[in-house]
Amino acid sequence: MIRLIISVLLMLAGMFMFFFATVGVNRYKSLNRIHTSAMGDTLGLLFVILSLVVWRGIDFTSGKLICVVLFFWLASPVAGHMIARLMVETDEELGEIEVIRKDGNDTSEDEV
Repeated sequence: MIRLIISVLLMLAGMFMFFFATVGVNRYKSLNRIHTSAMGDTLGLLFVILSLVVWRGIDFTSGKLICVVLFFWLASPVAGHMIARLMVETDEELGEIEVIRKDGNDTSEDEV
């Protein structure tokens, strides 16, 4: 019974993270969307799979589920970086980002 309660709590925490990641993606603009989606997916998936591991118990299947989490933790930052890079290259508004140089001068990216 205790494993079931812990499993349900972890599952609710995962659903909570997925829900607020979805709200964050719709609320924020440009590059902040990528951060909220990557963090929400990673934490949500962690809690949901931990819920399944606790519910199932420690066995070969839970080892495979933990491998899925580890793979997702390796793949998610790379995918987020690639999406951010594509967004920077294709979004005209992001070309107006100011760059602060080491000498302290503020310049726009067009002047660099």
